[in-house]
Amino acid sequence: MLIDTHCHLHDREFFSEEQAEEMLKRAHEKGVLKIICIGTSPEDSAAAQEFASKHDEVYWTYGIHPEGATGAFGSVPRPSGPSPWADGANSRAAALRNAPSPNAPIAIGEVGLDYHYDGYDRETQIKLFEEMLQLAKDNNLPVSFHVREAFDDFFAVIANFPEIRGVVHSFSDNKKNLKRILDKTDFYVGVNGMATYSTLPTPPLERILLETDAPFLTPVPFRGKINESGYIYEIAEWLSNKLAIDFDRVERETTKNARELFKF
Repeated sequence: MLIDTHCHLHDREFFSEEQAEEMLKRAHEKGVLKIICIGTSPEDSAAAQEFASKHDEVYWTYGIHPEGATGAFGSVPRPSGPSPWADGANSRAAALRNAPSPNAPIAIGEVGLDYHYDGYDRETQIKLFEEMLQLAKDNNLPVSFHVREAFDDFFAVIANFPEIRGVVHSFSDNKKNLKRILDKTDFYVGVNGMATYSTLPTPPLERILLETDAPFLTPVPFRGKINESGYIYEIAEWLSNKLAIDFDRVERETTKNARELFKF
């Protein structure tokens, strides 16, 4: 069994409901039996929750992407209309505590820091990140981290939350920062299609989670096509060749890692 630990099949900006259902079917045919739909805003998280509620094999997360931390902290986008997520951290925490399984999120994310584009607000991103980490701590949930060109601040913030466990999604940095991640024994590293066409350092198998980030980062040999959860198979196959180990071992170990982190 393979697990796609990070995708956006629920996002109707990219996929129609019919397309998402077809992609789920193709993923199952390739042995991808569980996927996690990642929330990037309150509205998007609610969409992930709704999609997951219709499929036993789909899970969801609650998160606000660092790109949501624009302007004043209070201007982080909130969903329109009545919503348990609409009134700030306290209401969100209450909603998380009260959400019955399987409607409860499996993690907080994706959240973190992104200093790639000009005009980012460093302090506001950090405040938002701290709020999301507190939410994870209060609800004993793992975190899907988004970190780009911001590892020094990331580790400075994380130092104040020593109990946090999680996965650094779509790692795209150097060996030094990979080692810093691996030094955190409760952290995993997300490996996706980007690894198949780049020269990124490869984490040890015992710390890898497989992910697609669909519709983004389509792996070789499907470059130029929209990404989907079924392509986890190609990422696992690439990893098998890269590490010179049996495909079955990649499948077994990465599934074990996902189960240990997300507790499903």
